[in-house]
Amino acid sequence: MTNTTAPRRIRRLAERQTTDRDELFELLDTELVGHLVAVADGTPIVVPMGFARVGEHVYVHGSTGGGFALRAAAERSTVAFSVTALDGLVFARSLFDSSMNYRSAVVYGVLEPVDDEQADAALLALSERLMPGRSAEVRAMTRKETAATRVLRLALDDVVMKRRAAGASEDPDDGEDHAVWAGVVPLGRAWGAPEPSPLTPEGTPIPDSVLALTTGRGRVDRLL
Repeated sequence: MTNTTAPRRIRRLAERQTTDRDELFELLDTELVGHLVAVADGTPIVVPMGFARVGEHVYVHGSTGGGFALRAAAERSTVAFSVTALDGLVFARSLFDSSMNYRSAVVYGVLEPVDDEQADAALLALSERLMPGRSAEVRAMTRKETAATRVLRLALDDVVMKRRAAGASEDPDDGEDHAVWAGVVPLGRAWGAPEPSPLTPEGTPIPDSVLALTTGRGRVDRLL
């Protein structure tokens, strides 16, 4: 179950709610950006950020001067963290019946600061999630950089997940003109060709981490 304490229920189209833990993990492990929501001084604040799932927690990080997230953690106020994957557009025979195929999850809870002993491992987990293998190719963080970074985590105890994975609503006797095309246009994503920075010398080999990300293969002999 994605909620083991007080299950939240989706009211509209409740049949689209899922409590499958593996589906939740797949969503969190394939998407790169989520939206953290908190209330500060009576005003809702939404910030998109990279994240990583480690076990039963979602990890996010930011500057120690970032403000609202650290304040929410200090005040132990409830926040929400949402992640959505758009899988395709559904073209029906009316605009009213047209839709999207998607998977979405919202995690509710209290942000917990990761202590200093676990911070390095948490930052490495975030790095490996977003840029696998990159940490072995670059210099270590300085003491100043580490001090300016704070890692927070949110337990996956209170989660609601919803999905749509179907074609256009249609029936042989629905009275619609079936000569009008209906169906699904899947949405695919792919990484583009690596673009070196202006200060990267010409001929510098593309690192393994970038090749693995953009080609899905191991290192090959390619240059910028």
